[in-house]
Amino acid sequence: MKNPVNGLILAIILVVAVVVGSASLFTVGQNQQALVLRLGEPIAGRALVTKPGLHMKVPFIETVTLLDRRILDLETPKQEVLASDNNRIEVDAFLRYRIVDALRFYQTVGTIERANNQLGSVLSSALRRVLGEAPMVQIIREGRSTLMVSIRDLVNAEAVRLGVEVVDVRIRRADLPKQISDRVFDRMRTERAREAAEFRAQGAETAQRIRARADRDVVVLRADSQRQADQTRGEGDAERNRIFAEAYNADPNFFAFYRSMQAYETGLKSGDTRLILSPTSDFFRFFGQPDGKKPAPAR
Repeated sequence: MKNPVNGLILAIILVVAVVVGSASLFTVGQNQQALVLRLGEPIAGRALVTKPGLHMKVPFIETVTLLDRRILDLETPKQEVLASDNNRIEVDAFLRYRIVDALRFYQTVGTIERANNQLGSVLSSALRRVLGEAPMVQIIREGRSTLMVSIRDLVNAEAVRLGVEVVDVRIRRADLPKQISDRVFDRMRTERAREAAEFRAQGAETAQRIRARADRDVVVLRADSQRQADQTRGEGDAERNRIFAEAYNADPNFFAFYRSMQAYETGLKSGDTRLILSPTSDFFRFFGQPDGKKPAPAR
C-alpha cells in the first residue's frame, strides 16, 4: 500500500515546479520590447530584450516590463492660439512617436499614459510658441508644412529625455473661432459686395461710353451718307438737265411733244381731282395740231 505522505509531497513538488517554471519564463511579442529588472533595477547586460519569443528570468527576484515598439499616436484637444498678427486661431493637432530608449522611458515616465500626458503638455507649448510667431495666413494656407516641421523639432528636443522620438506632428485643422469667423465672413461679404458694385459701375460707365460713341458714329455716318446722297442727287439732276438741254437743242418740237405727253399722263390720271379746261387751251395744243402750233386765224 502506497504511503499517502509521499504522494502529497510529490504533488507539492510538482506544484512548486510549475509555479517556479511559469515565474521563470516570459514571452515577448513581435510588436513588443521587454525590460528585465531585478528588485526594480535594470540588470546589466540583459536589461533590454527586443527579440520576440520565449525568454527566461530569475523567478520572484526579477520582473519584466513590456513596452510597445510600434508608432504610437497622441491626440491633443483643440486649443486656441494667438498668431503674430493678433488673430486667434483654433488648432487641432496630433503627433506620432515611438519608444527608442526603453530604459530611460521606464525611468522617467514608466507608462504610456504618463508619457502621453507629458508629451501633450510639450506639444501644446510648442504649438503656442511656433504658431505665435507666424501670421494667420501662413498658419492657415501658405506655410503650414514648415511650421509642423518646426513644431516636431521643438517637441523632439524635449522628448529625448523621455526616451521617445517624435516621428511626425500634424495640424489637422486651423480655424478661426466662430465669433471671429462670422465677423471675417461678414467683412469679406461686404468687401465682395463693394467690389461687385464697383465693377457694375465701371461696366455701366463703359457701356454708356460705348453707346455714346456708337450714337455719335451713327449721326456722323448718316450725315456723311446724306451729304453723299445729296451730292449724287445733285449730280444726277445736273446730268438730267444736261441731257434734257441737249435733247431740246437737238429737236425742240419733239422735246415739247414728249414733255406734253408726260403732262397728259400725270394730269389725266383717274382720281377724285377734276379739271375744267378749254379744248383750245395750250394744254391740248397737240390734240389739234401734230406740231403743237396753233392754226393760223382765217381771213
